[in-house]
Amino acid sequence: MADSFDEECDYLFKAVLIGDSAVGKSNLLSRFARDEFHLDSKPTIGVEFAYRNVKVGDKLIKAQIWDTAGQERFRAITSSYYRGALGALLVYDITRRVTFENVRKWLRELRDFGNPDMVVVLVGNKSDLSHSREVKQDEGKDLAEAENLCFMETSALENVNVEEAFLEMINRIHKITSQKILETKSNETVSNGLQPGKEIVQIDEVTATKQSSCCSR
Repeated sequence: MADSFDEECDYLFKAVLIGDSAVGKSNLLSRFARDEFHLDSKPTIGVEFAYRNVKVGDKLIKAQIWDTAGQERFRAITSSYYRGALGALLVYDITRRVTFENVRKWLRELRDFGNPDMVVVLVGNKSDLSHSREVKQDEGKDLAEAENLCFMETSALENVNVEEAFLEMINRIHKITSQKILETKSNETVSNGLQPGKEIVQIDEVTATKQSSCCSR
């Protein structure tokens, strides 16, 4: 896919998928981006990414989702990709308690390297394997509430709540970003007395093409 920012998109949002190896991050992304699931999915080496355009209100958002490797040996590589990310899906496997116990470690890493306003959705994946469950749904909810995160259980295999988890993150990023842009434009108008026509507004790694209601002269 092209790396360039599409003219017709209003925003470009960068987000990351993080969590232990084999929790299903790559299949969550392929399900969201291409509606695909691969039973023979191999561990991610380093970082991969995919795009998907999403409509929020009257805005078209290009979501750039980075799928990071969960193995310890790639941690030095992947931590650099947190910079500029406005959202994250922090994924654990409901059938492997150790992946849930490591959530706080991943969260510390996010907060050390990531944007302080980052939207984080805690995702308990593989809900289709409820017969092998080691982590109760209420445990995920309680952790998310304690850490001020959104929470959802998903199944990439059965395509349950995958779309909802990504859209929850994107909608929350859009809300925060829109507020920042309004504040920035308001401050610029007050300090400079300007009424610009078309311009590129950048907040961290967010790019927004805005057109004022006034005609340029």
